[in-house]
Amino acid sequence: MTQDDALNILKLGKNVFLTGAAGSGKTYVLNQYIKYLKKNKVNVAITASTGIAATHMNGKTIHSWAHIGIKDSLSEADLNRIFSRTDFRMQIMSSPVLIIDEISMLHDFRLDLVDKVLKKIHQNTLPFGGIQVVLCGDLFQLPPVSPYGQVPKYVNESQSWTDMDINVCYLSEQYRQNDDNFIKILNEIRENEISELSLEHLNSRMNRGSEIKDKTRLFTHNVDVDALNKKELDKIIGITHKFVMKQKGDKFIAENLANNCLAPVELKLKKGSIVMFVQNNYKQGYVNGTIGKVVKFDSETGFPVVKIQNGKKITVPMGSWRVEDGEYTVAEINQIPLRLAWAITVHKSQGMSLDAAEIDLSKAFTSGMGYVALSRVKSLEGLSLLGLNANALKIDPKIIEFDKEFRKNSEQSLNELKSLDEDEIIKDQKEFIQSIN
Repeated sequence: MTQDDALNILKLGKNVFLTGAAGSGKTYVLNQYIKYLKKNKVNVAITASTGIAATHMNGKTIHSWAHIGIKDSLSEADLNRIFSRTDFRMQIMSSPVLIIDEISMLHDFRLDLVDKVLKKIHQNTLPFGGIQVVLCGDLFQLPPVSPYGQVPKYVNESQSWTDMDINVCYLSEQYRQNDDNFIKILNEIRENEISELSLEHLNSRMNRGSEIKDKTRLFTHNVDVDALNKKELDKIIGITHKFVMKQKGDKFIAENLANNCLAPVELKLKKGSIVMFVQNNYKQGYVNGTIGKVVKFDSETGFPVVKIQNGKKITVPMGSWRVEDGEYTVAEINQIPLRLAWAITVHKSQGMSLDAAEIDLSKAFTSGMGYVALSRVKSLEGLSLLGLNANALKIDPKIIEFDKEFRKNSEQSLNELKSLDEDEIIKDQKEFIQSIN
């Protein structure tokens, strides 16, 4: 399915699972749909399964938006308490469309809790109280966090998923990688069938870091990341420039934003620091994950000037991360959209595109971790492996079976779309907008 096909299905008001391999443009499609809704004056609730993913979308965690917190269940008393809060009720009722991004990390029972809350708030027994729900993500990526020894249940194993008559939009095009050998490796990981040739290609990239300039190292554990970044910054002789994050609006939400933002609360930089952009700005020529080096600090503003790998120098002003409710900004934080990038965790790299990376998977501990790390990089040439363990390339066999069903459902969704003529599609899309307005 192409991005345009998926966007047309979303505009018809269907409940959708937007999926596809890493780099297929899922976030792009989501952003196009959000723009379309806002242009038509439709409030949309933008949420994600984790705080980091939520900051990428200027949204909230689904736990916060639906007021379920970290609960594993909701009693009737809990539902009544949520319903009795006018501010909670009005916030949820004002959004006829709900988006949940990065659903690979969302537990099955949490989607059922959201379903319960929305039915209660809207006083409607239809799935999710009758609103449009758009789920986005790739189950081949990081799974829900579960207690040691417990097998996670995925979001598509929930009762609400079964009830919501979901249309799968499985994006088939590739926008991140253009290296055929590398694409083949990533596809084989998704099929749990790594060939000898692909293993040879991966092994050929062992300890190739000396060939790669301005690379980022991906580690599986925070302790390794923090140690390397501090060590490399301390090596540089020169003045330290410090940038402190500013917060405004709702204090609790702003602090939550700050805790989950990839830009640090206190950013220390020196001339020569390797940095990573943590926001998209296509006009300026960088995306979330672009690597560069600080070459100087602007004499008037004090902002860092970063030279990226194509040679372009970018003066980097303050960035903004917001949580919005309709047309209103509830909370906002401001910080230079950079972080030290000698190293980053695999977890925090999800959603990024990297020109070059040195990846250590010798301590990989969960399924999908190797796939997430490797699929951040655009080509084999940009990859240097420091280690692989037995877990690194594993995929949960359940995901393989789910994927077959997703592809069948997507084909059916596409056939249904193609059975409509263009005038019918436009008419139905207009009727959906009118109905939710």
